[in-house]
Amino acid sequence: MSLTVREFWAVIHGMGLGAIFLLAFAGGLAGLWSLRPEWVTGAGIQERLRRLRDGTWIMAIVAWLTVITGTYIVYPWYRAKPLARATDLSLFPRSYLLANPNLAAWHTFGMEWKEHVAWLSPMLATAVAFVVVRYGPKLGDEEKIRRALIVLFTLAFAAAAVAGLFGAFINKVAPTR
Repeated sequence: MSLTVREFWAVIHGMGLGAIFLLAFAGGLAGLWSLRPEWVTGAGIQERLRRLRDGTWIMAIVAWLTVITGTYIVYPWYRAKPLARATDLSLFPRSYLLANPNLAAWHTFGMEWKEHVAWLSPMLATAVAFVVVRYGPKLGDEEKIRRALIVLFTLAFAAAAVAGLFGAFINKVAPTR
């Protein structure tokens, strides 16, 4: 099996970083949910807090890496413009989608929405990681803050999931070869 440079970066962007993102989200969400004084001792909260800090920062960093590689490495190949004489648009995904009325919505709705909503994920994940570091052990006693962090963390995941699904579907219809 061999991959082109574009396929390699698409795999790194979507599957590689995406898998790490999913694992960090699952760990961070479980950590936030279980950080309750009635469930663990003071020493247990300290131990869980260390994993929570690591997990939330890993998720934030991976989210940043994902949108940066998508925006500055993969996306330019998607938007490349064909030469005026080009008849085969399959090498130019954006032009290929827009040239076919049955596929144009993948760009006009899917890609336009994806490229903007994806940036919400690292911003929200970074905010959660910052609050986890800022409040530290106090999070065990602050149920409202913990719940707010769970909501923000879940919104970060949802934004990434929407962007990832659109990206996977668009790449299936018009791959960046």
